[in-house]
Amino acid sequence: MYRAGVSFSIIGHAAWAPGVASAEDWAAWATAPAPIPAQGEPGVRAMPPMLRRRLGQLGKMALEVAYTALGERAAVPTVFCSRHGETARAIALLDDLAGNVPLSPTAFGMSVHNANAGLFSIARGDRANHIALAAGSSTLEHAVIEACGLLADGEPAVLLVAADCPLPDVFAPFADRAEQPHAFAWLMTAADGAGERLALEWAATSAEEEHGGPPGTLEVLRFHAAGAPVLERVAGRRRWRWSRGG
Repeated sequence: MYRAGVSFSIIGHAAWAPGVASAEDWAAWATAPAPIPAQGEPGVRAMPPMLRRRLGQLGKMALEVAYTALGERAAVPTVFCSRHGETARAIALLDDLAGNVPLSPTAFGMSVHNANAGLFSIARGDRANHIALAAGSSTLEHAVIEACGLLADGEPAVLLVAADCPLPDVFAPFADRAEQPHAFAWLMTAADGAGERLALEWAATSAEEEHGGPPGTLEVLRFHAAGAPVLERVAGRRRWRWSRGG
């Protein structure tokens, strides 16, 4: 059934959401998941204050877990992924345009999809390759494939960071998932290395996406936090199968 796949090891990880920060919090949430509050931000104390003040909720969550998972390592390429990115900033800019209000260069600069990846690189003085991508409801799976491609090209480790926030109200009629604020990071190495080994397989399907459920990143985060053996889901006209020890 599954015709293609990748495998990798996780040697470091971190996750953060409002009210769900510690490993114990995530283990409890994975056992009995409850809706995550819309408001709340981490401190991102590892980042210099002058750069940290540019971050919104999405950026703060993403960089909090990035700093935690990466630790003191340097020259590690990063793959940042977010289905919706800084949508709230973009809507605010469009509102300003409609009202003939001059646009803030900082707000514009932080609205693009690779802004948080770039700020992370600047803050750490690290010139390692970074990638930012979005691929609809299967954004995380495509980010994992991208990271595994870097590992196959010879990178000893890759940091993957996934983050998303609820959509602005203007998009409510078009939302197909119950978006909730969250972020997590995996420090990935080749599957034959140390750490926790995961596999991702996929196959094309004509089935439509399931609607109304949690975001795909939260589904995978629960799979990882709960220690579940397998997760299968349909997204982007593909059937995805996550498994341990693949």
